[in-house]
Amino acid sequence: MSATRRQMLTRTGSALAGIAFSGALAELFAGTAAASAHTGSTGYGPLVPDPDGLLDLPRGFRYRVLSREGAPLRSGEGAVPGRHDGMAAIAGRRGRVHLVRNHENGADAPLGVPTVPGLTYDPAARGGCTVLTLDPRGAVVDERVGVAGTAVNCAGGPTPWRTWLTCEETEDTAGTDGYERDHGFVFEVDPADPRRSGAVPLTALGRFAHEAVAVDPRSGVVYETEDAFERPFGLFYRFLPHRPLGGPGSLRAGGTLEAMRVPGVPDLSAVREPGTRFDRVEWVPVPDSQARRTPIRFQDFGRRGITHAQKLEGCYWGGRSVYFVSSFARASQGSAADHHGQVWRYDPHLRRLTLVVVFGPDSDPRLPGESPDNICLAPGGGLMVCEDGGGAQHVYGLTRRGEVYAMARNAQALETDASGQATEWGEFAGVTFSPDGRTMYVNCYSPGTTFAVTGPWA
Repeated sequence: MSATRRQMLTRTGSALAGIAFSGALAELFAGTAAASAHTGSTGYGPLVPDPDGLLDLPRGFRYRVLSREGAPLRSGEGAVPGRHDGMAAIAGRRGRVHLVRNHENGADAPLGVPTVPGLTYDPAARGGCTVLTLDPRGAVVDERVGVAGTAVNCAGGPTPWRTWLTCEETEDTAGTDGYERDHGFVFEVDPADPRRSGAVPLTALGRFAHEAVAVDPRSGVVYETEDAFERPFGLFYRFLPHRPLGGPGSLRAGGTLEAMRVPGVPDLSAVREPGTRFDRVEWVPVPDSQARRTPIRFQDFGRRGITHAQKLEGCYWGGRSVYFVSSFARASQGSAADHHGQVWRYDPHLRRLTLVVVFGPDSDPRLPGESPDNICLAPGGGLMVCEDGGGAQHVYGLTRRGEVYAMARNAQALETDASGQATEWGEFAGVTFSPDGRTMYVNCYSPGTTFAVTGPWA
């Protein structure tokens, strides 16, 4: 794919209207290790078609399939569920790595998470998490259920105490689609021993269509995104825990849920210029965090209102700030303006919100690709972005210099036309790196597949 579609814009604008960056990228593109610039203008070079028809990568890179839907779980608890989504790589003992993986299964999912005594919240729900344990060489030595009986587990986020917060992207209540309990919560999963965490909803973090979370490792504040499909769109939240940084299970002690208000900005999509900064961000207590009668985004936040955004998705912590993603906005669907993705940075110390990356809207509809979803910081600097749009699906890299390159392409066609031409591919999700930065893990949503990618990382 041509890199010109998403090339960096100058601050004076560009006719290609691809991807725009703010001037202050030092923190955003600072990785977990010493950063070094890529050579060449296209990252690691062109993608090489995979003869096995699974994953196309640049020359010199290779992949291993760690897990695939329908195969037996090593624990003997049942089959590997489908609809692989958000994921994190969490360091274990003696060089092991735990991959905690979400399964975005609704009530009608064909391959749900097996129900396991002590790990099941609602036996009528088919979502949840599974955990892969890898030995120091990267081989899978265990695969088991982390939590079951939850619904539409989309993304989430790791905690500083090495657990995973999995998010239900739904607001369905008991009696809907056969569910026996209310949904729309966050659950904590201990990947080293899921039975220690059980299946306990963290109700104080709110009941809404959660997408992702990120934890401030200094204060313990939890930031949350809401992925709402219809107006009023979702909110960006922070949760102030009663026991900050208290370790596994501490979030059950409760706390205060607040929503972000940017004075004078009811809709983040209206902000178009990268580098735009707001220095008076406010946080407003949520009237009813359990949404007993009214979904939170519909609730009355006072005469000054609250700030909404369409498709709030990825959320992660980097440096001194939390980053969150608006995957796209469409004026035809009620947003204030169109874009193909925004990345925002909020600095809690300065209480400052900055628009740092803008995707589109495109000027050339012939070129595929749009809508950043899951995003992670790459160990050598820059970002890895999971695409969730039309056409062939990619993992893109964004370098510190503003270069955009294709890192991986899903070669598995879900549908073809009468001539055999591929018309639909499964999206990528859950991109994350091993603690030592040598392996990239990523999921294909459908058919549910977890890959480990190694090679000459910069």
